[in-house]
This record gives sequence, structure tokens and C-alpha cells, in this order.
Amino acid sequence: MSTSKLRVLIVEDSAVVREHLRRIIDADPRLEVAAMAASGEEALAIVDSVAPDVISMDIHLPGIEGLETTRRIMAQRPTPIVVVSGIARQDVNLSMEALKAGALSVVDKPVSSGHEDYAAMGSRLCTQLAIMSEVKVIRRREPSGLSSWQPVPPASPQKPNKVPAGAVKYGLLAVAASTGGPNALVRLLNGLGTDFPLPIAIVQHMSPGFMDGFADWLNSTTPFACCVVHERVEMKRGCAYVAPSGLHLVCRGIWADVEDGPPSGSHKPSANVLFGSVARGGIPAIGVLLTGMGDDGAQGMAELHRSTVGTYTIAEDASTAVVYGMPAAAAKLGAVRESLPLESIAPRILELVKSGKGA
Repeated sequence: MSTSKLRVLIVEDSAVVREHLRRIIDADPRLEVAAMAASGEEALAIVDSVAPDVISMDIHLPGIEGLETTRRIMAQRPTPIVVVSGIARQDVNLSMEALKAGALSVVDKPVSSGHEDYAAMGSRLCTQLAIMSEVKVIRRREPSGLSSWQPVPPASPQKPNKVPAGAVKYGLLAVAASTGGPNALVRLLNGLGTDFPLPIAIVQHMSPGFMDGFADWLNSTTPFACCVVHERVEMKRGCAYVAPSGLHLVCRGIWADVEDGPPSGSHKPSANVLFGSVARGGIPAIGVLLTGMGDDGAQGMAELHRSTVGTYTIAEDASTAVVYGMPAAAAKLGAVRESLPLESIAPRILELVKSGKGA
């Protein structure tokens, strides 16, 4: 019994790259190229009639750029979109904005067939297209409230919050996400505001080569100083520490470090490793598991949930998660104290930090 292939719309202005992508995609038994467009205008004109299962989107297009094309498709005919981009800083910034606009993932453009990484990059692209085609996307409009951050004048000095006797004084916020995570992370971090008193450790599943640009993007769109961790560093308030590609992020007390251990499942960096290290790190912490496909983070959050040093675990609710996979897996294990819509997570964290309750 034959299974119908997933139909891909390629949006790419370069005829050479377009043909290169067509050969890679048509060679994969899961996929077939349904149509190709050389511009955003052409893509918008044919997307209804082609009705693709998934779109491969170039970020640099003549006329209507890839970012705006993504916005219009997600507003008019929601379709899973994988951004196929270079890793130059400008390309990464635009790619991150496309994720914010509703694209599901970003992968680097495959190299020519003679390159040693050709097979791996082609396989990564096709796998992302196949996986993301299964995501049920919805019509997207720019979220309000937590979607953007503007610098504000320094606030007047304030007295520190008084933590009730016997309450927990949290020392770290650990956050993990996968599919749909970049936009969710921006909204969460902006919701925490400029005076958030805890350092933040972040694992975000993303294709290799994009993590430094991703951290730069977070740095420019949130009130936190964000950096990729490459060596042991003392974590400080007002800073967010991002796991690098190909290494695990671990937190021990107030120190963040990287480890070259085996993948957890297929993930490296892994949310399981981050949460597990936080659980054993010796300081009270809040763990948050956001949108993502699969079950990474569930076991680590269960370990964090069982910790005796004072912890609190929150997962994103199905009502807002782009993919309710990772949060659902943690909830199934009984590792989640609260499941909340995305817009409610930051206020709840601020309440916990202020009161020291819930641990």
C-alpha cells in the first residue's frame, strides 16, 4: 500500500539554489516538490492553489522579503514553514523574526553536492520539512503585551522583596523549549521585565550554527543580557545563559558550564540534562518547559520536581503551545506543579520569586 508523499513548496529566488533544493527534496522518499516560487509575490499568488503540506522559505527574496511573506502566509493561509537560511548575523536575525512571525524552524542552506557535509545537511532539511508538516498551525496575528520590549529609564532604587520566614529564596530560573520556542522565549523573557532578580539558563533546540545568532537576537529583543555558554561562568541576575550547539548546558549552584556527554534521546543540548543538573545543583530553582515536539525535558523536570532543595515546575499549557509534546510528556510523568498558558507563566514566576511560595 503506497503512502502519499508530503507536498513541498520551495520559495527561493536563486535558480541554482532552487534546483539544488528540488533535487534534495525529491530524492527523499517522504517528500515531493509540489511547486517552486522565485519571489514572495509568486509564493503568495500560488500558495492557495498548490496547497502545500510544508513550505521551504528563503529569507532573502526580491520584492516582498521572506519575513513579510511568512507573515502574510500565516495570516492568510496558515501553513507549516521551515526557514532555509544562511548563518550570517543578518540572516540569523531575519530568520529569528520569521520564527516570531510563525515559521516553525530554521535550518542552514545545504551546501553543494561535492561538500563533505552535503548528505548531513540535506538530510537535516528533509527531516525538518517532514516533521514540521505534521504541526497544526493556526492563523497568526502579532501578539500584544509581551511581544516586544523597549528600553526604559532606570528605575529608582527599591528595597529588596521581603521573603516570608520559612519560604524559599529561589536562585535560578531554568527554561527549555523546542518547536515554537524562540517566539515563546521572547514573550516569556519580556514578561519577566527589567528587574527580574534571577539568572536564567536556557536550552533551545535549534540547528547547528544558529545559536550565537539566536542569543544575539534575544539580547536585542528582551531586557536580558544573553550569551551562549562556552566555558564555566558565574551566573548573574539580569543575564540569560544559552546552551551551545552540540554541548549540554549544566548548572551547579551559581555556576553554568558545558559538558560533552552523550545525547539525551537525540538531543544535545538537552533539557533533561539541564533540569537534572539544576535539581542536583544545591539551590532552589524554578523550571519551565515550553512548547516543543517530543519528550525532552520530561525526565529532567521529574528529577527537578523531586528535589528537596526547594523547586517549582511549570509547563506551558496545550492552549498556547505550538506543539504540546514536551510539556505533555512532563505532565504525564507527574512532574509539573502547574500547567499555564504562555501569557500567564511570567506573572506566576514573578509571584513565586516575590513570595517564595509554592516550593
